[in-house]
Formats: sequence, C-alpha cells, structure tokens
Amino acid sequence: MLFGYQPSKIEADAVMSSVNPNTSSLTLEEFLNIIRKKKEVQLYRNEIRHIFTAFDRHYRGYLTLEDFQKAFKQVAPKLPERITLEVFREVDRDSDGHVSFKDFEYAMNYGQK
Repeated sequence: MLFGYQPSKIEADAVMSSVNPNTSSLTLEEFLNIIRKKKEVQLYRNEIRHIFTAFDRHYRGYLTLEDFQKAFKQVAPKLPERITLEVFREVDRDSDGHVSFKDFEYAMNYGQK
C-alpha cells in the first residue's frame, strides 16, 4: 500500500512462493526488485491505455475499422489500406467488428512474454 497499490492475496502468495524456502524473509533488494517489476508492468499498461484512448476518438471503449484507418493514416500514411484491414482483422480476435481494450492490449503485448 506504500507504493499506491494493494496486492491481492493471490499476488502476495505468488511473491512469497518465489522466496527461498530456506529463509523466512525477503532481503530489501529482493523486495525492491519485485516491486520494480510490478511498477514497470503498470507503467507499460498505462502507456497501452493511453494509446488506445488516443485511437478511440469517440470514447466508445472500443475501436472500429474507421478508427484504425484514421490512426494508421496519421502514423504510417504510406501504408496500404489492405495492411490496415489485415491488422484490424488480426487484432479483432472475436471478429465482432470492434477491438476492445483487452484485444488491443493482447496485440500490444504479443511476443513480449
């Protein structure tokens, strides 16, 4: 809670399971490394949310093909339209014509782990 975040019991258990079983505590360095990794993930997720919000100009909570086309025209104006369409179809995992934040986040994290 000192860092502006209260871990769930599952997260606390996961952290404690990474502790050497021959000791009963974490060193300060181990603790700081765990917290640093958690904060990095939060910062990256906030960046993804910021990008998603920039694409979602109508504040609907999802992106349409039109949103993708407008964003890609600004970021990569020479990119062929068919590539934009292919990217949209790939990111729209349930093929409902909308890219949710969850879909967008999954695409942004693809290959990261």
